[in-house]
Amino acid sequence: MAGHNKWSKVKHIKAKQDAIKGKAFTKAVKDLSIAAREGGGDPSKNASLRVAIEKAKAISMPAKNIQRAIDKATGNLEGVILEDITYEGYAPGGVAIIVQCLSDNRNRTVANIRHIFNKNGGNLGENGSVSWMFEKKGVISIQRGDKDDEVLETALENGAIDVHEYDEVLVIESEVAEFNSLLTSIESLNVEILESEVALMASNEIEVDDQVATKVEKLIDALEEDDDVQAVYHNMK
Repeated sequence: MAGHNKWSKVKHIKAKQDAIKGKAFTKAVKDLSIAAREGGGDPSKNASLRVAIEKAKAISMPAKNIQRAIDKATGNLEGVILEDITYEGYAPGGVAIIVQCLSDNRNRTVANIRHIFNKNGGNLGENGSVSWMFEKKGVISIQRGDKDDEVLETALENGAIDVHEYDEVLVIESEVAEFNSLLTSIESLNVEILESEVALMASNEIEVDDQVATKVEKLIDALEEDDDVQAVYHNMK
């Protein structure tokens, strides 16, 4: 019986590790897809895709999986026709939500997204209902370290329009046109780039209490778990 219990514990630990690895792979695929869709499938010309590929390799994602994610996003996957679909709506507390999807079945995707919104206290809206509250910008998140001053100087000299300094992370914003050249400049400093993407940034954020924030986060988590969802943006502070 003792041996059985030990094996059960081992299986439980392995299952947990597999689940963590699966989530990491899912996030890596989405990062690859977003980068490839925004800037093309050639990493030599797409700095954001280069970063996504390196991160995928760092978690031991097989090369064929990496290439499949890129091909899927750029429409080069034989026999698969995908389309970009964007949904807009509201989470609890009136928080605006934009959901970007990549789907081979529009009817399935909209049904799933509507179900997730309804189940988590949100409402799926019409196109244009919340998109006016967001702007497209380049966003680069960097792990803070001993090169912070150099990062800030390089960012400001290469097209950054805003820099947010947090305890552990620097978040640099740019216009979309400057994003790739800015990211290439940051890459040359050999710092840890945590995220790099062209994203939708809320022009005005709203504050909600902790109870509402928990509900909003639950809705966002549920949306991000859907296979068709590539990115979720919101204006919660």
